[in-house]
Amino acid sequence: MKKIVIALAMTVGLASPAFANQCPTLLIKIDEALKVTTVDEATKTQVMELYTKGKTEHEAGEHDASVTDLNAALKLLGM
Repeated sequence: MKKIVIALAMTVGLASPAFANQCPTLLIKIDEALKVTTVDEATKTQVMELYTKGKTEHEAGEHDASVTDLNAALKLLGM
């Protein structure tokens, strides 16, 4: 049982840095998509709210939440 718990803890510990690297990539994708998007202003506002929230979460080390919000912003942009 101890081995399973240790293996699970190591898996979680190694997964967090992967999300940390994903956040900046998603921020760049959103920046690029906003340059060419044809969505309405209301949708752009929603995207920017998610973008700001995701960036703040990334800077606070909350990478899972950041990735979730940034992916939601990309989805609104049709990506």
